[in-house]
Amino acid sequence: MSDRPAPGGQPDGPARNDRASDGRASGDRVRGCRQFGLLLAGSLLAGSLGALLPAGAARAQSACDPARVDIRDADGSARVSVEVVDTPESREIGLMHRESLPRYSGMLFVYEYAQPVAFWMENTLIPLDMLFFDASGQLRRIHENAKPLDRTPIPGGDDIRFVLELNAGMAKTLGIDPGAELRHPAVEQTVAAWPCG
Repeated sequence: MSDRPAPGGQPDGPARNDRASDGRASGDRVRGCRQFGLLLAGSLLAGSLGALLPAGAARAQSACDPARVDIRDADGSARVSVEVVDTPESREIGLMHRESLPRYSGMLFVYEYAQPVAFWMENTLIPLDMLFFDASGQLRRIHENAKPLDRTPIPGGDDIRFVLELNAGMAKTLGIDPGAELRHPAVEQTVAAWPCG
């Protein structure tokens, strides 16, 4: 996974010292007009988009980010950054040959439909916890501490649509148990145990 810099604004440019005849900085008037124009354009755009989106869609978008998963149960919730693998080729490679995985990060395997799945650790260099979820995003099984380079099959179940791989021990650290619910935009919202909205 690539580490993205934290979002943050950059100033428009260096401050100007130009002074108009009235003593005010001439750049201030231009900058003020530009900022007002951007605010007005942004407001108009937001209003237009609001009219085009179904009610609650903006909230749903902010609740579900493809770059993270939320997991909850009766005791609380946890958030993990994820890399999504949703093609046969990307799922086949998974976390193979990687020497590390950031602490609160993982890989989310997304299948086209619920099916029997089994994993192994061939060419995987780091120990992992594997969390197996059904089509609604409900956690069915956890396999803790899968051993690196082990070719022993790890069955996930017969009706699995999502698999979340985390660093070994993270399921226990985060207090995740079977029955927990996954929230992510890849989960079909009409059947999601924890929908985005």
